[in-house]
Amino acid sequence: MGAAEARLFAQEGARVVVADILEDEGRAVENDINAKGGEALFVRLDVTRETDWEQAVAATVGRFGKLDVLVNNAGIGGASRVEDTTVEAWERVMAVNAKGVFLGTRAAIPAMRRAGGGSIVNISSQLGLVGMEESSPQYSASKGAVRLLTKLTALQYARDAIRANSVHPGPIVTPMTERRRSDPAQYQRMLARIPLGRYGQPDEVAYGVLYLASDESAFVTGSELVIDGGWTAQ
Repeated sequence: MGAAEARLFAQEGARVVVADILEDEGRAVENDINAKGGEALFVRLDVTRETDWEQAVAATVGRFGKLDVLVNNAGIGGASRVEDTTVEAWERVMAVNAKGVFLGTRAAIPAMRRAGGGSIVNISSQLGLVGMEESSPQYSASKGAVRLLTKLTALQYARDAIRANSVHPGPIVTPMTERRRSDPAQYQRMLARIPLGRYGQPDEVAYGVLYLASDESAFVTGSELVIDGGWTAQ
């Protein structure tokens, strides 16, 4: 989803910083955007490391002069019951999915304030709104944390013209969902939960992120944009 968002933002004229722990994949997106006439910069970022975030923001401002938009997109999953979940598994998912959003938000706010405002878009999940037996406690808890951290950020920084909104995708065709999609029985169980009867595509999420990042959503903050094929409508 992050790659789709970066490419779409570049198509719309944004200067994009692609930040990821996966260097080869991140540089491939950077090169693709630049080859098509856009402007992109790759920086290596471990979202669980405070210093990495500081360096990423500094690199962005150093290259492009300011920071207007932050999309907190990094996330990992899991599947276990509460009593079978190890402390290590809990902490790993919470570190990436929740702590990473906190660190990114904290690092971006001073730069956005200097720029006169900005938009923070946090990728949560439909499982940050409702439970699912086949999910893990750490995934649902982390995505719920993202939802409420977003609302708190929106309230605390509205007077700085910094908006914060969360996006809640349902099942999307990405590497994270590949295991469930490759198992016919699991795939059918997931489809049965989606009124539209299919998985979403990364671009379908990216357009929602683009809206929340843009001036067209200037009066939108503290909100939840659900892109889940109807999952949470039931």
